[in-house]
Amino acid sequence: MNRCALFAATVLVAAAPALAQTHRTFTAEALRGDFKVVLAPEARLNGKPALLSPGHRIWGADGHQVLHGAIVGQTFPVHYTLWPDGMIKEVWILSATERANKTWPTTPAQAAQWRFEPGTQTWSKP
Repeated sequence: MNRCALFAATVLVAAAPALAQTHRTFTAEALRGDFKVVLAPEARLNGKPALLSPGHRIWGADGHQVLHGAIVGQTFPVHYTLWPDGMIKEVWILSATERANKTWPTTPAQAAQWRFEPGTQTWSKP
């Protein structure tokens, strides 16, 4: 029984880096921009003042949750969603692979005009 537990633990540890490198899926509501935490709840989206909502979530490029205090003063390329009141709901710091997908809307107007393919995580312009 101990060998089974040891084997299972070894498999999980070996698989962890591969799981962290999988491509994340985003919704059509996610916009692309530059994100910086100034001093929570104050932030900047695309150089403009923004507020982190209570209960906001920030995800690192590795897929793990990041505390806003750990990234104060740093600017990252991200995908983000907003609440209807304009506060930041969720932020995903982009990996190199995700950044390589250059065509992504940066405004709600672009997202309304472009077409999103959830299966391939790509946008196409009209």
